[in-house]
Amino acid sequence: MNRMPHDPNSGAPDFRSAFSDPGKVARYTDGPPRFLPGMDALHRMTGILLAEHVPEDATILVLGAGGGMELKALAEAHPAWRFVGVDPSRAMLGLAKSTLGALSERVELIEGYIEDAPPGPFDGATCLLTLHFLGAVDRQRTLEAIRRRLKTGAPLVTAHGSFPQDNEADRDRWLSRYAAYGVASGADLGTVRFARAAVAAGTTMLAPAQDEAILCQAGFRDVQLFFAAFTWRGWVAYALNDGNSSH
Repeated sequence: MNRMPHDPNSGAPDFRSAFSDPGKVARYTDGPPRFLPGMDALHRMTGILLAEHVPEDATILVLGAGGGMELKALAEAHPAWRFVGVDPSRAMLGLAKSTLGALSERVELIEGYIEDAPPGPFDGATCLLTLHFLGAVDRQRTLEAIRRRLKTGAPLVTAHGSFPQDNEADRDRWLSRYAAYGVASGADLGTVRFARAAVAAGTTMLAPAQDEAILCQAGFRDVQLFFAAFTWRGWVAYALNDGNSSH
């Protein structure tokens, strides 16, 4: 996952530290499905949306590839696709390689950020469970860098935390729903409380309309919402030529 540095003096819970803790990394794949409704379905839909526009032998850029769960799902569903996966955490990339097993022969893993990815052009890209770690300015910059690496018209599938931000009461209600889903999915109460506090303090949650506007400003067209589940949203959008940023 693409991450910004955490301020150790903020006093806020920092669940991003789990991405470098070997013990927590080893248990990482148990976590997201307990907090993200329909995670397996999200991965299947991602493959379907990409396949609508990419060739049979596509090369896909995966930003936030640590853990390898979406890489595995996409590689299994599309045996002729190849992938370049980018993530700043060496430990998470190690987990991705382990998750992929023999499928890793079709995946190049790169430790770093979007600037460290090859120039492409790629046939398509994904950025799942990643952009909520970035503020609005860095989010747009990252999306622009993805778009520059895509062929014109190539699809980007992105999904991350995004829910109404109209007022503090609404925000708190949605965060409580996020936590309640974790409890209902079997996560222990201590983990859920920590996760809720960490999401509230350590991520940048924008309203869906803001996320869509940033995609447009970054040079993507036909931005379409395809996934909505409690505090999560997912979009598919298509890369414009350089210099074009209209919706």
